Parts: sequence; C-alpha cells; structure tokens
Amino acid sequence: MNRRRFLAAGASTTLLAGCLDGADGSDDDTTDATDGSTATTTADGSGDADGIYVQPFVENMIMAGTASAGDYRFGVFYTFPHQFWTVTGTERSAQPRRDDHTAHLMATVWDPETGTVLPDTGLSVEITRDGELVSEEVIYPMFSQRMGFHYGANFTLEGNGTYDVGVSVGGLSTRRTGSFEGRFADPATATVSFELDDATREQLTTQEIDAAGEAGAVEPMEMDGVPLGRAASPESLPGTVRGEATADGVRYVVTTLSDDRFGDGTYVAASARTRYNGLLVPEMSLTGTIRRDGEATYDGAFERTLDPELDYHYGALVDGVESGDTLELAVEVPPQVARHQGYETAFLGTPTVELEL
Repeated sequence: MNRRRFLAAGASTTLLAGCLDGADGSDDDTTDATDGSTATTTADGSGDADGIYVQPFVENMIMAGTASAGDYRFGVFYTFPHQFWTVTGTERSAQPRRDDHTAHLMATVWDPETGTVLPDTGLSVEITRDGELVSEEVIYPMFSQRMGFHYGANFTLEGNGTYDVGVSVGGLSTRRTGSFEGRFADPATATVSFELDDATREQLTTQEIDAAGEAGAVEPMEMDGVPLGRAASPESLPGTVRGEATADGVRYVVTTLSDDRFGDGTYVAASARTRYNGLLVPEMSLTGTIRRDGEATYDGAFERTLDPELDYHYGALVDGVESGDTLELAVEVPPQVARHQGYETAFLGTPTVELEL
C-alpha cells in the first residue's frame, strides 16, 4: 500500500472501499481485456491508446454524508486529489494535481424516489470551515470507472475543524418524460457537514493494479444507499429491444416503444452505456438515421432524455419502425464531462455504428 498526504475525516464518516477485479464486455461488474489489445500508461498515468484502459490504481474514499433539498438527494464524498482531464468539444485538457491540493471532493445527485442519477444539473459547492469561507466554485461534471457520472474537483482543505459543504444545483436541462416531466426544474441547495481531524488519516490508501493499461476497467464501487448510474440490462428495458452495437468505449442498446408520454408515433431510445460495467454515458450529442430500402425515413437528433423507465438515454420520435430497417447512430459531440484516468482517451472519437432494427 502506498499512502499520500491527505486530511481525513473523523469517526462519524463512512469509509468506502472497492474491488480490484471485475468486466467481460457485458453489464457485469467484471474487468477483462476482451479484445486482446493493450494500452501502456505514460509517466503522467494516461493511456497512449484510444479507448478505455484499466486505471493504474484504486483508492478508498470517505462519504461525508447525504442530504435532501427540493426534488433532489445529494451525496458528498472525498478522497486523495487526482489529476483529471476536462473536455471542451473534442479537445482534452489536463488538470494536474497541485502540491497544495489535499482532497478530491465529489458529489452525486439523484432522485430519491427512483434512485435515478441526475446528470446535466450544473452543480456548485460552497465550503466553509468553522463558519469561514474556504472555497466557492462550480465543480466539473465528471466520469470515472469507480463512480460513473458524478461532479468533482480538487480542493485545499487545510486544518482540522467542522467543514460545511453547501451543494447547489440550478435545475435539470435535460428533457424529462413520464412522471419526471415537470420535476427537477427548480434550483436547490443542501448542506453536508463533517469533521476533519487526524483520527482516520491513515485509513485512506491507494493500491497499484498489475493490469494497469490493459483494455478493460476496474469494478465500480458499491455505496450503500447511493446509486451509481448503471444502465439497465437489455432484457430489463421497456418496449421491444431491437439490437445493440458497440463502438469505441460506448455500447448502445436500442429499444422502441409506442406510448403517449413520448407523442404520437414510435419512440426509438438508445441507451448508451460504457463497454465495461455498463455505466450510463451522459452529455453527448447524438444523431440517428433510419433507412428503409435505402431511403431515409428519419434523419435527425436523438435528444438527451430522462425517463423513469428508460433512465438517461437518447431518443427520437419517428413515424414508425419496421423489421429490417437500419439505424445509424453518430456522435456529433462527445460526452462533455471531465474524465479520470482510464477514461481520458475514450469517448472522443466514437465512430458511427449501424444496426438492423
């Protein structure tokens, strides 16, 4: 075990650990280099090949606490500071870990009624210690192999005392359908408080992984009472599942439904999840073309949508779908989320896929 400088929490917090092994390319919690390819890791820890690779290490983290406000439930966690990469359009920018950083603070937002994780909210934090302002900023939408989609950034938390983390969202920008329609539109703020002292500093550890750099992913964390944002298995999706296709690190499962909540027509939903471990892939711009006998019957956007049965997905309402139609899915803009190691080379140049419906 290697240990790093960190300000740890007091006895009231929960220490979360995770497994090192775990995927066979399905939605199971496993890790495997299924295509036989290998990426090496560079001096800064990033992979030199496109696609998902096993990150170089795993760490445990501390759950500072959870709180509710409005339609939302919030969870706040922290661990060692990390290097990560932000994405603007198709460009990636490294955000190095500075010497003065002492913690990587993370937040997850979900619907307490269904356990659905909520991307696209916009999230900011205000951190105070014993009533004095420590930091106030918007933190990044982010993606990692251990937590899936969340929000996070590195912070300098120096000194023992009571830290209050005010977590604020501005409302969901994604289209909502079904019982989600009209919900998650209003801003809300909740506060999570925790004590920082020396008591559990040595409990936080990082462990290197022998398979680092190989194609695959480490197993996601299990967090009691906190949803992870994992896609449903194909057989659990509503409607008629028409097929699936994988490109780069994204696996699409396509289903069709006829339901008034989507409008008059056939609704085509593409559930996009990671190739390994089936974590939902949010915040990308997706278009689709449906062809019948060589003629396009639909050519347009697949809109980001949140539905209580389909979860976070990309969907389009079309006149109809017949057996033998083909669907092309093209990523116009890759997921606009920051990435932790193991994901920073993935989801940036996802090729177009075609499947028969």
